[in-house]
This record gives sequence, structure tokens and C-alpha cells, in this order.
Amino acid sequence: MKKVIVLLSFVCTVLVADEFETAAKAYEAGDYQKAFKHSKIACDSGEYRGCAILGGLYTSGLGVEQNYTKAYKYNKLACDNGEYISCRYLGILYESGQGVKQNYTEAYKYYKLTCDNGEYLGCGNLGFLYHDGQGVKQNYNEAFKYFKIACDNGVNLGCTSLGLLYESGQGVEQNYTEASKYYKLACDNGEYRGCYSLGFLYADGQGVEQNYTEASKYYKLACDNGVYKGCGNLGVLYENGQGVRQSYSTAKEYYGKACDLGDKLGCDAFATLGKYGY
Repeated sequence: MKKVIVLLSFVCTVLVADEFETAAKAYEAGDYQKAFKHSKIACDSGEYRGCAILGGLYTSGLGVEQNYTKAYKYNKLACDNGEYISCRYLGILYESGQGVKQNYTEAYKYYKLTCDNGEYLGCGNLGFLYHDGQGVKQNYNEAFKYFKIACDNGVNLGCTSLGLLYESGQGVEQNYTEASKYYKLACDNGEYRGCYSLGFLYADGQGVEQNYTEASKYYKLACDNGVYKGCGNLGVLYENGQGVRQSYSTAKEYYGKACDLGDKLGCDAFATLGKYGY
């Protein structure tokens, strides 16, 4: 009888694991409804990786109606059982006040738990709390520490943030060369705010030799990937003929893109050129 019970237990474990694998593959393939169905079965059967997927789906509204309260429920269940990426999502919910009362101290707790257990996106979040003094006393040295951990482990926003600290001299001695290094690292790995910041250094000649052509290159990379400041600054270069052939119509085009992305200065510049017939 004991052997039968053990066998049944083993079979159940395998079946639950299969449900999770099916959910994970469906998620990767973009079939979020299938991912929801199988992650729910897995989670309800005690496979907490399934709960983690479920929490993510409820957070994003993929495959199911967005519901932050349920997102909190499933992320908490997963986090409490060692799925540390879900702890980060709990931190995000506490930081934003979605599905739970906003509480930066709780956000800090869950980001720290995430970071301490090798989920380095949480280290980046922790850096921002230290930088802004939310849920913890403002401390640029600690912000630098956690951004560095994040960057060193492939979190490219952490690299951009390190660049900003080097540029501003917060938590570290001001060093434009180091700033340019981290901006380039971020940009080369698809973190396009880093491209914008690198373009800015090229335009001003800080940490790199002034080069408007390079500035335009990095502003365009940023703009083409939704960073409105890149569009606005590219418009300025076209308006002034710096690093590019002067073109008011092209300048207006980029100001328009900046405006569409929510940049008031871009809207104003677009309107000004319009008044002059461009």
C-alpha cells in the first residue's frame, strides 16, 4: 500500500510539473490564455512557479482581465514560497499602490528580499528607493551600491542609473568619463535612455570629445525607441545644423515626435516652427 501511495504521489508531482511547463511554454509563445489556464492548475496544485506566472498575468492583464488585487494574492503566494521574482512584483505593487495600499517601506522590504536572493532587477528598484528617499532614508552611496549590483548582473537600467550618478556626482566622485562608459554599456544593450544620455555627453563634450554627429546618432537611437528627449534634442540639432544638415522641416518632424511622446517643450518648438511656415 505504501508503494502505491508513493507512486501516486510521484505521478501527481510529474503531472503538476507538466502543467507548469505547459504554462511557461505558452507564455513564451504569447498564448497568454493557455498560460493562464495551465498556471492556475499548477498553482492550485501547489506548484508555486505557476502562481508566479499567474501573478504576472493578472498584473499585466495578459490572458485575463487585469486585476491588481489578484496579482497581489498570487505574487504573495509565490514569494512566500521562494519565487523571488514575485517578491519584486509585490514591491512594485506596494510602490505604486496597486491592489494594496501604497507603502514604500513594504516595497523596500520586498525589493531587498528579491535582490538578496539573486533577482537583480530588484536591486535596481532598491537603488531608486535609496536615490529618492522613499521607504528608506535617502542615501546616494547605497543607491550607487545597488545600481552597481544590478548593472554588473545584466540589468541595463542599472547601468544608465550609474551613469547618472557619475554625471551628477551623487554617491560617487563626479566623473564624466565613467558616466559615458556606463551610458554606452546601457545603450549597447538596448536601454535607450542610456543612448540619450550618451548623446547629451557628446553634444556637450563631457567625458568624450565633443561630436555633434555622434550626438545625433545616439539621440536618434533613443528617439526611435520612444525616448522623447532624444527626439527633442535631435530636433534642436537639425534646427541648428549641428552634426546634421540643417533642416527646419526635419527639426519640426522630430519636435512633433517628442510632442507625441508627451514632451511639452517639443510641442512648443513644433508650434513655433509652424508659425514660421515650416
